[in-house]
Amino acid sequence: MLFFDLPMLTDKDRREYNRFHKFLLRNGFIMMQKSVYTKLVINNVTSAAIKQRVYCNLPPAGNVELLEITENQFSRIEYLVGNEQQEVVDSTDRLVEI
Repeated sequence: MLFFDLPMLTDKDRREYNRFHKFLLRNGFIMMQKSVYTKLVINNVTSAAIKQRVYCNLPPAGNVELLEITENQFSRIEYLVGNEQQEVVDSTDRLVEI
Protein backbone atom coordinates (compact mmCIF):
# COMPACT_ATOMS: atom_id res chain seq x y z
CA MET A 1 0.00 0.00 0.00
CA LEU A 2 1.21 3.45 -0.83
CA PHE A 3 -0.15 6.57 0.85
CA PHE A 4 0.70 10.13 -0.09
CA ASP A 5 -0.13 13.71 0.74
CA LEU A 6 1.30 16.14 -1.82
CA PRO A 7 1.06 19.93 -1.92
CA MET A 8 -1.29 21.41 -4.54
CA LEU A 9 -0.60 25.12 -4.09
CA THR A 10 1.24 25.99 -7.31
CA ASP A 11 1.17 24.88 -10.94
CA LYS A 12 4.49 23.11 -10.33
CA ASP A 13 2.94 21.21 -7.38
CA ARG A 14 0.03 20.10 -9.55
CA ARG A 15 2.40 18.95 -12.32
CA GLU A 16 4.38 16.90 -9.79
CA TYR A 17 1.18 15.38 -8.42
CA ASN A 18 0.05 14.43 -11.95
CA ARG A 19 3.48 12.99 -12.82
CA PHE A 20 3.53 10.85 -9.66
CA HIS A 21 -0.10 9.74 -10.12
CA LYS A 22 0.60 8.66 -13.72
CA PHE A 23 3.79 6.88 -12.61
CA LEU A 24 1.78 4.84 -10.11
CA LEU A 25 -0.86 3.87 -12.67
CA ARG A 26 1.75 2.95 -15.31
CA ASN A 27 3.42 0.68 -12.74
CA GLY A 28 0.31 -1.29 -11.88
CA PHE A 29 -0.92 0.51 -8.77
CA ILE A 30 -4.67 0.67 -8.28
CA MET A 31 -6.29 3.67 -6.60
CA MET A 32 -8.34 2.68 -3.54
CA GLN A 33 -8.94 6.27 -2.45
CA LYS A 34 -7.72 9.63 -3.70
CA SER A 35 -4.22 9.23 -2.22
CA VAL A 36 -4.17 5.53 -1.29
CA TYR A 37 -2.89 3.07 -3.87
CA THR A 38 -2.30 -0.67 -3.77
CA LYS A 39 -0.26 -3.07 -5.83
CA LEU A 40 -0.01 -6.85 -5.63
CA VAL A 41 3.46 -8.27 -6.13
CA ILE A 42 4.40 -11.92 -6.42
CA ASN A 43 7.50 -12.07 -4.17
CA ASN A 44 10.04 -10.09 -2.15
CA VAL A 45 12.34 -9.56 -5.14
CA THR A 46 9.57 -7.90 -7.13
CA SER A 47 8.57 -5.90 -4.06
CA ALA A 48 12.11 -4.57 -3.66
CA ALA A 49 12.21 -3.61 -7.35
CA ILE A 50 8.90 -1.74 -7.11
CA LYS A 51 10.07 0.06 -3.96
CA GLN A 52 13.22 1.15 -5.79
CA ARG A 53 11.14 2.49 -8.68
CA VAL A 54 9.00 4.46 -6.25
CA TYR A 55 12.10 5.88 -4.53
CA CYS A 56 13.45 6.99 -7.91
CA ASN A 57 10.16 8.74 -8.81
CA LEU A 58 9.30 10.50 -5.56
CA PRO A 59 7.97 14.04 -5.85
CA PRO A 60 10.25 16.75 -4.39
CA ALA A 61 7.75 17.79 -1.68
CA GLY A 62 5.02 16.19 0.38
CA ASN A 63 4.71 12.87 2.20
CA VAL A 64 4.80 9.41 0.65
CA GLU A 65 4.56 6.24 2.76
CA LEU A 66 4.76 2.55 1.85
CA LEU A 67 3.23 -0.25 3.90
CA GLU A 68 3.97 -3.83 2.91
CA ILE A 69 1.24 -6.30 3.85
CA THR A 70 0.46 -9.83 2.73
CA GLU A 71 -2.35 -10.67 0.36
CA ASN A 72 -4.06 -12.53 3.20
CA GLN A 73 -3.95 -9.44 5.44
CA PHE A 74 -5.24 -7.26 2.60
CA SER A 75 -8.15 -9.63 1.96
CA ARG A 76 -9.40 -8.97 5.51
CA ILE A 77 -10.15 -5.30 4.86
CA GLU A 78 -13.55 -4.40 6.26
CA TYR A 79 -15.53 -1.87 4.23
CA LEU A 80 -17.39 0.16 6.82
CA VAL A 81 -18.88 2.79 4.52
CA GLY A 82 -19.00 2.71 0.74
CA ASN A 83 -18.51 -0.13 -1.69
CA GLU A 84 -15.82 -2.71 -2.18
CA GLN A 85 -13.29 -1.92 -4.94
CA GLN A 86 -14.77 -3.08 -8.26
CA GLU A 87 -11.68 -2.61 -10.47
CA VAL A 88 -9.79 -5.55 -8.97
CA VAL A 89 -8.14 -7.79 -11.55
CA ASP A 90 -8.17 -11.30 -10.11
CA SER A 91 -5.60 -12.90 -12.41
CA THR A 92 -1.91 -12.72 -13.23
CA ASP A 93 -2.71 -9.66 -15.39
CA ARG A 94 -2.44 -7.60 -12.20
CA LEU A 95 1.28 -8.37 -11.90
CA VAL A 96 3.92 -6.18 -13.50
CA GLU A 97 7.13 -7.96 -14.45
CA ILE A 98 10.43 -6.22 -13.80
